[in-house]
Amino acid sequence: MDFKRLALTLMITLVFAINSPFTLASEKTDVVDAVNRYLANLDTDKIQTAIAMCDAETSILDEFPPHAWHGPTACADWWKGLLEYNQKSGITDGDATLGKTWTVDVTGDRAYFVAPMTYTYKQKGKSVKESASFAVALKRTQAGWRITSWAYSKQAVE
Repeated sequence: MDFKRLALTLMITLVFAINSPFTLASEKTDVVDAVNRYLANLDTDKIQTAIAMCDAETSILDEFPPHAWHGPTACADWWKGLLEYNQKSGITDGDATLGKTWTVDVTGDRAYFVAPMTYTYKQKGKSVKESASFAVALKRTQAGWRITSWAYSKQAVE
């Protein structure tokens, strides 16, 4: 048996398997699933699951003060700040939904995701609808994709 030929054949097969469109599509699907899982768990009863989706060092940019959160407790601090802001501002019944994904780029163990987002809520009883974009950077870890940063950018309010 020609072991050099066998080794070469295995290496070529591995290169094609790693770089195949199916593998890239699967990675992109995993990234989208991670972002959706994070958003689906932004609820008081499930917040620990969302926080666990954040990397050890995370950065968040959002529209309410102080507008930026960084470090190992960024996701928990942002959630606490959101609850306080909503209470102070009379905001209830918040619901954020993603539209059709605009961008999912995966390079090695890093990914970038962007999609439109619609955030609906009531402020002092009045219905409000915000159109925004939601951008997320992620890192693949042994535990799966983890969020390293995200930004919410409001574009219109109705």
